[in-house]
Amino acid sequence: MARSGWSADPTVGELQLDERSSLRRVAGLSTELTDITEVEYRQLRLERVVLVGVWTEGTAAAADASMAELAALAETAGSEVLEALIQRRDRPDPATYIGSGKAEELRAVVLETGADTVICDGELTPAQLTALEKVAKVKVVDRTALILDIFAQHATSREGKAQVTLAQMEYMLPRLRGWGESMSRQAGGRAGSNGGVGLRGPGETKIETDRRRIRERMAKLRRQIREMKTARDTMRARRVNGGVPAVAIVGYTNAGKSSLMNALTDAGILVQDALFATLDPTTRRAALDDGREIVVTDTVGFVRHLPTQLVEAFRSTLEEVTAADLLLHVVDGSDPLPAGQIEAVREVITDVVKDSGVPAPPELLVVNKIDAVDELTLARLRAQLPDAVFVSAATGAGVPELRERVATLLGGLDVDVTVLLPYTRGDLLARVHAEGRILATEHEEGGTRVRARVPHALAAALTPFAGSAPEQRD
Repeated sequence: MARSGWSADPTVGELQLDERSSLRRVAGLSTELTDITEVEYRQLRLERVVLVGVWTEGTAAAADASMAELAALAETAGSEVLEALIQRRDRPDPATYIGSGKAEELRAVVLETGADTVICDGELTPAQLTALEKVAKVKVVDRTALILDIFAQHATSREGKAQVTLAQMEYMLPRLRGWGESMSRQAGGRAGSNGGVGLRGPGETKIETDRRRIRERMAKLRRQIREMKTARDTMRARRVNGGVPAVAIVGYTNAGKSSLMNALTDAGILVQDALFATLDPTTRRAALDDGREIVVTDTVGFVRHLPTQLVEAFRSTLEEVTAADLLLHVVDGSDPLPAGQIEAVREVITDVVKDSGVPAPPELLVVNKIDAVDELTLARLRAQLPDAVFVSAATGAGVPELRERVATLLGGLDVDVTVLLPYTRGDLLARVHAEGRILATEHEEGGTRVRARVPHALAAALTPFAGSAPEQRD
């Protein structure tokens, strides 16, 4: 029996949303010991948190927006935000990130609110992390660790889990520490001597042993990711050789990329009002209004100050961007600072394209969520982004115009060909009908003379049946 708002046969996204909602954390029921004697792997226990930020540049509105985004990240990770503090400084304090006086104020806020975790809006050094924890006397988590925790919760595929684990270990390695004296005890150091039981061995402390094991695990993960990258490259090459234009959807996290993917392709992937709801790229076929087929790929979302560990770990996934014929850059129209979103996304794309050595594909800005924007804000956005397409993936407004714009841009990438196809090559004629646009046909004694606009890959296959190379349209 169909439920309200749900189909009789639930999509993959609906099933994933059900699974994600079936397990929730219950605050106050933890029995974890406070005196930890083994290695502290910094497992995040985010329940009741206080946010702390350092405002070094920009306007007050930008600082408030950054803290609001940090609060959304914390809530996505499963925590309850109690309070937020912003310290105005020229640069973060090298000792405690916010300064000794502000750190004492933070301790008072922690005691008053009963918080058990402090989240800082920046990446803290190991020394800052330790010093701030000593003053606040609760667990301290920085922005990078928070984003890594969200990625770990939402990764579902084997490749995604391996990429997240690698990023976590790269972050953890310089911050590995323990409690008490267990980490500084030396297991050997007198190999070959008669030092007695327990004093023979490699001479490593326990923390050195754990670091070595982490490095070995990281090397194994890198090998696994390279192997999975080979399979991804093979599938990508198969799509390219098939001559079907590729469109990659990129954009800021929670800008509505998955919703737009569903609107264009009926993919049925997970849609949730949360940051980094979907991490694994999804590829689906879609048909344009002129009958041509395209391949649409939904990529991982970006965020301001995206951890470099994640960019490196997800590089094989982000390479979907470089292989695309067109980028649909989705922007959240309801965000107070959309220009900051655009800049953050373009910064990551530039790094990925620069390393690949191929030119960046053309970009089409798509402003989403216009149903959640008032008329004045919408008019201002249209003036700021005159070449963008304005849509609402939720209501379907503007989606037909987006399809037309995509068809026009992809049509500009095609070439004009005039070929004489023998009657025995009906397979090529069928590809021209499926992948290109027929301009004129004439049946002759030697075969079918066709004038059409086709993708570059198909034009190369038709070259032997033309009197000259495919003519590039001006």
